[in-house]
Amino acid sequence: MFLLILAGCVTSREAESIKVTGLKCEYQSVPLGIDVPLPLLSWILKSTVRGDKQTDYQILVAGNPELLKSNTADMWDSGKVNSDRSVGVLYGGKPLKSGMRVWWKVRAWDKDGNPGPYSEPVWWEMALLSRQDWHGKWICQNKPLPQKEEDFYSENPAPLLRKSFKVERQIKRARAYISGLGYYELRINGSKVGDHMLDPGWTSYAKRVLYSTYDVTDMLKKGENAVGVMLGNGWYNPLPLRMWGKVNPRESLTVGRPRLILNLNIEYADGSTEHVVSDETWRTADGPILKNSVYLGEVYDARKEMQGWDQPCFDDQQWQAAVAALEPVGELRAQSAPPIKIGRIIKPVKMNEPVPGTFIFDLGENFAGCIRLHVKGQQGDTVTLTCGELLTPDGKLNANTSACGQIKAGRAKGGPGSPTNAFHRYTYILKGTGEETYTPRFTYGGFRYVEMVGYPGRPALDAIEGLALHSAVETTGSFSCSNEMFNRIQEAFRRTFLSNIFSVESDCPHREKFGYGGDIVGCNEAAIYNFDMSSFYAKAVYDLADAVRPNGGFTETAPCVGIADCGFGEGSGPMLWGSAHPVLQKRLLQYYGNHRILADQYESTRRWFDFLASKAQDHILSQCIGDHESLVPKSPAVSSTAYYYFTVNLYREICEVLGKMDDARRYATLAGQIKEAFNRKFLDEKTGRCEKGTQANQSFALALGLVPDQQRAATIDLLVDDVLNKHNGHLSTGIFGTDCMLHALSELGRADVAYTIVNQKTFPGWGYMLENGATTLWEHWALDSNTFSHNHPMFGSVSTWFFKYLGGIRSVPDAVGFDRIIIAPQIVGDLKWVKASYTSVHGVVGSEWALDGRRLTLNVTIPVNTTASVHVPATVTSMIKEGNRPVSESNGVKLLRRGEETAVFEVGSGNYRFVVE
Repeated sequence: MFLLILAGCVTSREAESIKVTGLKCEYQSVPLGIDVPLPLLSWILKSTVRGDKQTDYQILVAGNPELLKSNTADMWDSGKVNSDRSVGVLYGGKPLKSGMRVWWKVRAWDKDGNPGPYSEPVWWEMALLSRQDWHGKWICQNKPLPQKEEDFYSENPAPLLRKSFKVERQIKRARAYISGLGYYELRINGSKVGDHMLDPGWTSYAKRVLYSTYDVTDMLKKGENAVGVMLGNGWYNPLPLRMWGKVNPRESLTVGRPRLILNLNIEYADGSTEHVVSDETWRTADGPILKNSVYLGEVYDARKEMQGWDQPCFDDQQWQAAVAALEPVGELRAQSAPPIKIGRIIKPVKMNEPVPGTFIFDLGENFAGCIRLHVKGQQGDTVTLTCGELLTPDGKLNANTSACGQIKAGRAKGGPGSPTNAFHRYTYILKGTGEETYTPRFTYGGFRYVEMVGYPGRPALDAIEGLALHSAVETTGSFSCSNEMFNRIQEAFRRTFLSNIFSVESDCPHREKFGYGGDIVGCNEAAIYNFDMSSFYAKAVYDLADAVRPNGGFTETAPCVGIADCGFGEGSGPMLWGSAHPVLQKRLLQYYGNHRILADQYESTRRWFDFLASKAQDHILSQCIGDHESLVPKSPAVSSTAYYYFTVNLYREICEVLGKMDDARRYATLAGQIKEAFNRKFLDEKTGRCEKGTQANQSFALALGLVPDQQRAATIDLLVDDVLNKHNGHLSTGIFGTDCMLHALSELGRADVAYTIVNQKTFPGWGYMLENGATTLWEHWALDSNTFSHNHPMFGSVSTWFFKYLGGIRSVPDAVGFDRIIIAPQIVGDLKWVKASYTSVHGVVGSEWALDGRRLTLNVTIPVNTTASVHVPATVTSMIKEGNRPVSESNGVKLLRRGEETAVFEVGSGNYRFVVE
């Protein structure tokens, strides 16, 4: 009886103890296709016990899930590891092989040393780990590229490629490993494979080409089968459009005829294998997509469709043989960043006919993606859909703000053969067989309005629908408050940002579509609070490294398209744009615990700072675009040198994390020299004025840590005076100054002024955009109907402010994977309540507060394996409760200090309810 009772106690204790969930490999849940030999493993811990944390862990990895049922690991048994690390744990088992699927589970020991149960087992599967595993070769059509620029604009049908094959045995599993440049659509036995769009992600093709892995086991059948691929131009065969009349990205990119590489690996139940691969035995022909361009759209002739071309019984004798694509491209790497997918389907809200036969559809919001058309008519009927962000006063389409590179009548000319107006347009030629549906495959644009011409009869409102596309990042943040305008700004940012992640973080989804580093620097934390950017931003770091110039300078855009405004020579970009490389590394460590990328990029980052040091004069960097889209004259030397100091400090931290202490001391010394030079040249020690004393200059000095303690009060006072008195509560800053100003004001006790700025409805400000019909954020503070984009995320740092200061959720600066948290909400303006949450790699962090008269309630959620300091707004005479008891009697709550306006408590994991009266 005693033994039975004891056994029951052990089972009960384990059930109540720490639990492991949310297992991820390479920051992905059950990923199919990992090509990292030693993947990073992570998990989330759950516990009902306050202040719980992991003291030890054990990982079991097996090649068969049955082994894990008996806690047997034939690949790796880590043993009991004395560590609280639950993020970015390096796999340490037997070598992983191409195509191998392994199952794993984890258990943890709680703060008292009690073991929890093992997690439910999950798997990850390897991709192809070496070029020798690729039995297929790059193939393409046997057609030369046009020799003259104007010829690129003629019909150039997207190629179809196919191969039939026979399956004679029972299939155990089948995997398709595929890449197609610029884009591909893979089909097996008449059906599309997977849900990716615009695949693969854009990279510097001379360095890296991404491929995807698909489980196609259930798509194959015994007997005859067929695989078909349609190829698009994408970024590998772009038109020679001369943007702004001068920049032709084709001259800087790796380009060629659309090409394909495929391995279809079939594993049979009897243990044998077969490889169906891309080679010269494939057949190819022109498809119904007559033209396709990432900028100008598509022309699709449904009359040229070949029914059954992707099925086994199709007669391809009249097709041509594919040929080997001989032009070199870079290393094949598995695509780890989220693929582009359809995020939402958007229905039109209104249709008008400003002139007979021309119909204008309003989809109700600005977004990025494409249009799906539903139509019925006669063979040869031609429907043209042109997209734009605005309407003219008489209700016609105004596509001027979205014209590619400002190529339009009266502005830039796009070069020989280019259209006068480089608008985004879809043309569909009907086959006349009843109801027809057309969905573009190899292009996207940014728009709200669609002009339809040529539709047979009068279209219904549902004749079109918008497909909102974006990289399929998961939502991690939620913010709402009692100020409805703030909620609309937050939603506008989210919509804007999703419109600008198409494997690179772009400036806009129409006019340029480039991966500008400056836009990343301006609002990277806003992105991270709202979405899981762990893999997307890792790709961005590698994109920047792939584009680096021989002199060590990073480029303005990555991949590099030949733009180098105010750069340092040899194609290198300006200071703040190149800074995206070290800034993102810091964020990947701080928010996601990714140490590996710091080591991978160490030398590239060091070369960047050595390069900058060679360009600095007395540690001052004078050349830069500066505070982009500022409303007052910019001071490029101030912003460039301030970020030089800031990023050198980041690199010093990276050196310390990696244990490179000699380098850490070297860059600490350099940072000190930059700070001294900055203050000597720009900061008036008597008045606190930074150079011209603009909002941006004051904010750069304050937010980036350059102002000595004794000058800080005067410096912030000048900033506040400029905002409240010189600009009547409005901002005058560009993308970097805005981010720094909201940060500086809120960190230095003037969150009320930041609130005043954000709460404006008149020019300039986010509210002004909304008052003028914006559903996404603009490129410029002013309303513009001709030049500036209406879908630009670079002013999105306001969303960072919502989370970090109104919600009060942030980490300490040297956090690793958001493991040390600060909850410090700012009770400002006329706000009555705020609800904010952020799903970190350790779990959900929550902060919700509400004012009811003089009573403040603050609810806080802290995940297991982290700690937090909670800053409760309270005077020295206020009574503070946690739950239903005085805070001094609360379990797991320790008072650190109490000031005139704030009480600071240390807490561990758990849910807390602070009440101040």
